[in-house]
Amino acid sequence: MTRRLTRRFFAVAAILALSVAGSTQQPQQAAPAAPAMAAPQSGYTFASPQTLTFTVDWRVFTAGQAVFRLENVNGQMKVTATADTLGAVNMLYPVSDKYQSSFDARTGCSTSFSKQIQEGRRKVNTDLTFNYAAGKQMLSERNLIKGNTKQQEAAIPACVTDSLSAIFYAASQPIAVGQNITLLLADSMRVVPVTMKAEAKEEIKTPAGTFQTIRVQPTADAGIVKNRGNIWIWYTDDARHLPVQIRAHLPLVFGTITFHLQSVESK
Repeated sequence: MTRRLTRRFFAVAAILALSVAGSTQQPQQAAPAAPAMAAPQSGYTFASPQTLTFTVDWRVFTAGQAVFRLENVNGQMKVTATADTLGAVNMLYPVSDKYQSSFDARTGCSTSFSKQIQEGRRKVNTDLTFNYAAGKQMLSERNLIKGNTKQQEAAIPACVTDSLSAIFYAASQPIAVGQNITLLLADSMRVVPVTMKAEAKEEIKTPAGTFQTIRVQPTADAGIVKNRGNIWIWYTDDARHLPVQIRAHLPLVFGTITFHLQSVESK
């Protein structure tokens, strides 16, 4: 597995391969026209505290582990995700990444996103905050090896999600085969409309058990969601909408990466 493959591998671990700092796109001067994001459906409760652990397979190899933790702090959902290489992949090119985000449990709107990247000798910290009153997103990035920093601002509409919160925001919406969920993703200092298409019901077997699910595919006409292969998420076909499997087919990195739910813990 090459270094490029490993970096892409754990970009997917950061949720749907939608890394905010993974692009060199220039910021837009105005927020694009886009449909508003719907608030979480009435009666939906984000599980808190909850820890989801996934084994991450590349082709026939177990190459890493991803852990997601959700916690409700005074109405703000705090999401933490870690992605670490295992075994031979870790010896070849160690990766230990951490991602954090916050969003309003009532509206689904993100308030902040950050990531601390440690990939081989590369160490970069990125912080993204959303100021809805000012209609702006603010990016601050620091390369811990080179010592250089970057500051950017760009416009946002009244509500957006980020690359980590998106999977849990989607779970708060009605999910039915043949229907779509629309979200506005803050992506590389742009705002990209993403359509989550509920495609089919499937029974999925994972180390955590067997689940009746609905397969959902995110698509977009712009941003880094486009032209990066195909991604699917399997949510449980019940009130929880628990993500139990994530799969990305990435032609540029020679194959398919699958996240299998290993355990669910209420802590």
